[in-house]
Amino acid sequence: MQLVLLSIETGRSLLVSGTTATHRETLIGGLIHITNALLIDKIEGAIQSLGGRIEDVVRTRIYIADPEIWEPVTRAHGQRFRHIRPTNTLVRAGLIGEGYLVEIEAEALALETPD
Repeated sequence: MQLVLLSIETGRSLLVSGTTATHRETLIGGLIHITNALLIDKIEGAIQSLGGRIEDVVRTRIYIADPEIWEPVTRAHGQRFRHIRPTNTLVRAGLIGEGYLVEIEAEALALETPD
């Protein structure tokens, strides 16, 4: 199954769909803080491709398959977004396939227009 990262621009809003720890068709497993770093890097790349910056993120939603991992997931999120401080919701949910532990979506508001 190939998973596609969808990012769209609607006016000044940049929306990044649920992002998982995959590279092409390969699930990237491992430590939660490393997985989260990969997810946020993918989100940042998607936002940049639309002319935004990671600092433009105003909301994130994190979906976790296992409630036992909430603390390392939120800690890793907080480390990356501590100066940006987007609103965030953490939800326990069934994810798209076996082995997927975390999925993150993001919304950014690009206040400056790209050159």
